[in-house]
Amino acid sequence: MGATVAKVQQRAPVQAPAFARLLARLADADIPPSGPGLAERLGQWIDWNRAVVLARALDGRSPGAGATGDAAGEVAAEAAECARIRASLAEAIASERGLNLPAAAAALDYAPFRHYCLAMQRAMQTASGRLRGQLREHLAAGSPQMARLAEVDAVMEQALSPREHGLLSGVPLMLEAHFGRLCAAAAQPQGEAAESQAAATVPPSVATPGAWLALFRRDLKDVLLAELDVRFHPIEGLLAALRTS
Repeated sequence: MGATVAKVQQRAPVQAPAFARLLARLADADIPPSGPGLAERLGQWIDWNRAVVLARALDGRSPGAGATGDAAGEVAAEAAECARIRASLAEAIASERGLNLPAAAAALDYAPFRHYCLAMQRAMQTASGRLRGQLREHLAAGSPQMARLAEVDAVMEQALSPREHGLLSGVPLMLEAHFGRLCAAAAQPQGEAAESQAAATVPPSVATPGAWLALFRRDLKDVLLAELDVRFHPIEGLLAALRTS
């Protein structure tokens, strides 16, 4: 156990946003040395995604005084719609809507969680993509500077979408590995679990009957909520641009 714990202690902290740091915490202690892990690569990609809020600097202008009159009302309506959809997705994650678990005796299978995770990722991708397109249309109908920003965002989305899809598709696999470690640690007698490699990466409270599954479900929600934040970063940036147009 000493060698395993040493590996855990020697791991460098992931310098990345909350989503990547959360995935790094859930990852196995034995990260292959051949290249950066999923959490680190996600952190790099998220930094690119945040850049949309700075894209207006390409126009070489100062922020405007903000939308007024009818334009301000339209922006407020757009913002309210984005907030409503985001809140609906967050509620679906918090309530585990669509997660169909079998009887408790058969709940050791990861498959229902995989299906649920993939379904929520698709829902987030569809909703955020639609909202982002709507906001770009609104920007494109405004000043030349705002139309330029809409064009920049469209190019960024087209360039980054394949990378986004490739990286986020690894999230269900990472969660599956986390599920397996928790299940394995809980299945061992307490004396053996304390000495196992799996136990080195999970809290001691997992040994309590049923606690490991509750912990996993909490971690699953945390990961999906963090991913929701990431997917709405560009939307927040476009809304900020509309408010100063």
